Amino acid sequence: MTQADPKNFHIKSFGCQMNVYDGERMAELLVDQGMSVAVSGEDADLVVLNTCHIREKAVDKVYSDIGRLRRKDGSSPMIAVAGCVAQAEGQEISRRAPSVDIVVGPQAYHRLPELMELAKSGKKALDTDMPAVSKFDVLPSRGKQARPTAFLTVQEGCDKFCTYCVVPYTRGAEISRPWADLIDEAKALVDGGAREITLLGQNVNAWTGDDEKGNHQGLDGLIRALDRISGLKRIRYMTSHPNDMTERLIAAHGEVAKLMPFLHLPVQSGSDRILKAMNRSHSAQSYLDILEQMRKVRPDIALSGDFIVGFPGESDQDFEETLQIVRDANYSQAFSFKYSPRPGTPAATMAEQIAPELMDERLQRLQALLNEQQYAFNLQTVGRTTDILLERQGKLEGQLLGKTPWLQSVHIISPNLKIGDLVEIEITQAGPNSLTGQIKERLAA
Repeated sequence: MTQADPKNFHIKSFGCQMNVYDGERMAELLVDQGMSVAVSGEDADLVVLNTCHIREKAVDKVYSDIGRLRRKDGSSPMIAVAGCVAQAEGQEISRRAPSVDIVVGPQAYHRLPELMELAKSGKKALDTDMPAVSKFDVLPSRGKQARPTAFLTVQEGCDKFCTYCVVPYTRGAEISRPWADLIDEAKALVDGGAREITLLGQNVNAWTGDDEKGNHQGLDGLIRALDRISGLKRIRYMTSHPNDMTERLIAAHGEVAKLMPFLHLPVQSGSDRILKAMNRSHSAQSYLDILEQMRKVRPDIALSGDFIVGFPGESDQDFEETLQIVRDANYSQAFSFKYSPRPGTPAATMAEQIAPELMDERLQRLQALLNEQQYAFNLQTVGRTTDILLERQGKLEGQLLGKTPWLQSVHIISPNLKIGDLVEIEITQAGPNSLTGQIKERLAA
């Protein structure tokens, strides 16, 4: 069955910020082909599901969404499954969901226009290669930004091979994008309206490259170069690996004013026994040592982390050690999940898989502690004067939402301000998940 020539598209991205970045780049690619953006999948000729494979529920959701795309008259748009599920499952997607026309992995989405041509002729289009030619070399240049914050992928892939993780298999080996390409893209983002850039990577602090003078640089060097871009007000990065937290990167947090006082550094468990089983290259103490060094150079740093509960073999004592590292670290926010066995990973076939009800109970206890810490951190900021970057409209008349340097969401009421303004506020109220602020003054552009 041939497909009509799609005139518009809708992209739905699941999972991490890197998928959000990839979704934006696919959108730019399709607009460059003359297509327009549809508000929803119901209105679109082409729907791209940009998927995440990190947990089983995320995969199940993709197939549910595919089913919901069928319309009342029995028709459906051209459907493309992109991202990590596409890479991991390949032809299995077409077998389970025959309505899918295109399957494209995260390293091949620059070929989306070619794959659409195949689909239009009635052929199933599949590309899960990891080509030698980087997708970044053929994607269109960055243009005007729809919002004042932007993502910039600087590094992809992972060489760490944690036993629970599919990323090395779906994203490939660690690669760093070239220095010049990143500086050019960052400048284009700022010229297009971005005032804050978040550098992204599976292990973003593993980025390395040679600068314009041929000097070898780590992520700290790249951050210092971005600091010199006029018009850029804020720099963030995620997600980091403890193994790649260098002294120079830690020092940058105390020396680069545009680098925000926020660090997302996953630990996954507080038990050294479980960390070893996970093939993590750090111990609980070495992780805490990094946090101590960070607080020495930037005392107001806000810390975030990732946790997995119910990893195979996790005992009550192991879990108690996870609770203890949370108390020792004292997070401003964190993400926690039940272990989800992913096909093809070593942990999926390990003995002593944990019962779901025990994982549920442990997750609830962990999240209660993390929520308590997040609320306490928010309360500590009441009365503080700080700046926020206004990112979007709120639900109330004249309400705008922005982020503090510590990545807290703040609501303000001001009909005279607009998205993209950097304003000084006093934090007047704190809730578990957000803050309320009062305007003091608008900062210079």
